[in-house]
Amino acid sequence: MKQQDKNLEDPRYKIANKEALIGVALVVVNFILWYGFAYGFGSGTVEEYDYIFGFPAWFFYSCIAVTVLIFLLVILAVKFLFKEVPLDEGDEE
Repeated sequence: MKQQDKNLEDPRYKIANKEALIGVALVVVNFILWYGFAYGFGSGTVEEYDYIFGFPAWFFYSCIAVTVLIFLLVILAVKFLFKEVPLDEGDEE
């Protein structure tokens, strides 16, 4: 019982939960952007498509541009929002 109380007060859980929520938020942003560009630009007829670098605009924005943007957001999140925490119980004291 004492070990369970110690785990509930461990600040690493609060950090881990915050970082997990950041990861979920990035996934949700990725899906919304991908879906919005894919079905926003891709809902017309093929004859009406605009092309960027030989790709239909919907594909370029949803699959290429959004992927690059999410990579950059993940790098920035890891660099500025995530904290390094010790994983050993001995390092805590």
